[in-house]
Amino acid sequence: MTKKKEIVLKGIPAAPGITIGKVFLFGREQYAIPRRNIRDEQVQSEIKRFKDALIQTKGELIEIKKRISDEMSAEHGEIFSAHLLVIDDTMLIEEVISKLKKEKLSIEYIFQDVLKKYIRVFSEMDDEYLKERISDINDVGRRILRNLIGAKEDILSNLKDKVVVIAYDLSPSDTATMHKKNVTGFATDIGGRTSHTAIMAKSLEIPAVVGLEVVTKKVESGDAIIVDGTHGIVIINPVLKTLKKYETDRARFAAIEKHLLELRDLPCVTLDGRKITLAANIEVPEDVASVMAHGAEGIGLYRTEYIYMNRKDLPTEEEQFKAYSAVAKKMKPHDVVIRTLDLGGDKFLSQLEIPQQMNPFLGWRAIRFCLARPDIFKTQLRAILRASAYGKLKIMYPMISGLDELKQANAILTEVKKDLKKESIQFDEDIKVGAMIEVPSAALTSDILAREADFFSIGTNDLIQYSLAVDRVNEKIAYLYEPAHPAVLRLIKSIIENGHNAGRWVGMCGEMAGDIAMTIILLGLGLDEFSTSPITIAGIKRIIRSVTMAQAKLIAQEAVNLSTGKDVERFAIKKLKELVPELAIEVE
Repeated sequence: MTKKKEIVLKGIPAAPGITIGKVFLFGREQYAIPRRNIRDEQVQSEIKRFKDALIQTKGELIEIKKRISDEMSAEHGEIFSAHLLVIDDTMLIEEVISKLKKEKLSIEYIFQDVLKKYIRVFSEMDDEYLKERISDINDVGRRILRNLIGAKEDILSNLKDKVVVIAYDLSPSDTATMHKKNVTGFATDIGGRTSHTAIMAKSLEIPAVVGLEVVTKKVESGDAIIVDGTHGIVIINPVLKTLKKYETDRARFAAIEKHLLELRDLPCVTLDGRKITLAANIEVPEDVASVMAHGAEGIGLYRTEYIYMNRKDLPTEEEQFKAYSAVAKKMKPHDVVIRTLDLGGDKFLSQLEIPQQMNPFLGWRAIRFCLARPDIFKTQLRAILRASAYGKLKIMYPMISGLDELKQANAILTEVKKDLKKESIQFDEDIKVGAMIEVPSAALTSDILAREADFFSIGTNDLIQYSLAVDRVNEKIAYLYEPAHPAVLRLIKSIIENGHNAGRWVGMCGEMAGDIAMTIILLGLGLDEFSTSPITIAGIKRIIRSVTMAQAKLIAQEAVNLSTGKDVERFAIKKLKELVPELAIEVE
């Protein structure tokens, strides 16, 4: 028997960690539906079969939604509302029935034909977020077809052995049926950082890599496989040397993680006594448990748009108040920075009828949208202010590009405060209001913005893509997306200095805040707060507790004066190896 060759694939990191195991190739069922003619008298019975399959599928999805809402969170359960919308789409149903009556072919053949048309239309759209909704249509269509022909489902929850799941794509309902005890990781051909698959992967806390393009064509069930979700690498049929390396790395990661968690209750302070705040980024209230488990000292970014997504209607003031106040109570006495609605770019709401835009990241989004729709903005601000009576909340506006926008937003906030006072509703009248600095114009005028804002938080994800003119979701130019680019470092340095000169604290809530190779440089530039995903907090704390501010400042100054992003990366890794060698493995 010929020994299989080792294959290394590079994709998009979806959830960190390393898993080594056997492949379970999860097939996207491709049903061979024959073209079968029907008689006139069979039309009504075919329509009944179709409607019965819709009812059966809807029942399955409602059950999955309920289970995920109970086991994970209501917000994660809401992902399946998008699936239910497909089933309730009257245009699709009417088109299927009309085509059936006209062509007199079996209902499963007609349905599959209409489904292919819908998928083709969505795939030709320019908008990345809408393209990713193809997985919702595919998932629902597969279920309806399966119920029409009476096929059995390949259910991931029935797995008996520990496996690494490999698939072309994993729909939300696929990932929802995974049991952590049996699925140790997964990898897919398609998917991006904003896909449901990536969101669910982080919630499951198992290593995952997406966007591998060809992984399903390279593996067979039973193959040995390594999934490195930290670096976005998948290795199929690893040779003994590779296997030993990753087994060592996995054991070292586990030991480091255990050691780092021992730092959970220790202060985040440099060797010469400079106190730094370590906070966490969250999407839903249920994330607070992970925040506290990893020792965060607050929440530096609460992404509220997830309350709005994958639903038929807008969230009410009361619904938002319950979510915000729940987080405020759990995190008290620590700060919770609530970012106001940041829709647009790669996040859309169908019910708001946001028009298609040539450049959605540069278009009608975030604070621009909120200022244009004060009715929606005021509802959210009322909920945040009411919740501020139950903890230490702060408000942050996204995508501020200049002083006028900041003043307009604050004027609306003042109106809301007056209304609440008239209604004798309690809230924190001294609530702090900050600006997210993620647009170059805001960075360059941060000295002016500091007169109006109580604090800054640097959103590096957008700041980097705008500064370097690099679409951060375009895989073809991903190599140009360089957080360590000297231009980015100089902007960050300027923002921090301008904030401090005005007596404002400056945090960072973008992905760069969780990049351990950049921690010392950011510390040396004077960053007051690092806000990142909970699982990276302990590593950041370990680094900060290993250096003096004097060391960090010298390192940062040298980094800012380097010529290229690659130079900065090499320099940062070198310094990390010298000062905290046990963490260097994560960036090599």
